[in-house]
Amino acid sequence: MPLVRIPTPLRPYSGGNDSAQAAGSTVGEVLNSLTTDYPDLRSRLFDGEELRRFVNVYVNNEDIRFLDDLDTPVQPTDEVSIIPAVAGGSV
Repeated sequence: MPLVRIPTPLRPYSGGNDSAQAAGSTVGEVLNSLTTDYPDLRSRLFDGEELRRFVNVYVNNEDIRFLDDLDTPVQPTDEVSIIPAVAGGSV
């Protein structure tokens, strides 16, 4: 099963875990499996069936937006990273 890396801001919704194994052969299936195990993550990652606008997902350091998005295939040895966009600050 692919390993999903969970960023610090989302860990309160994953039982404090920084990573989890999740079943699936595509990124969408993996994230659905992850949110089945951790239901509170679903609303943080998805808006309906689509990823939220400020949630970036990478498979082995490759941005899925430049691959097949949620249909990007994954292998059992792949690493899926969830990276929330960060905004704010001042100059």
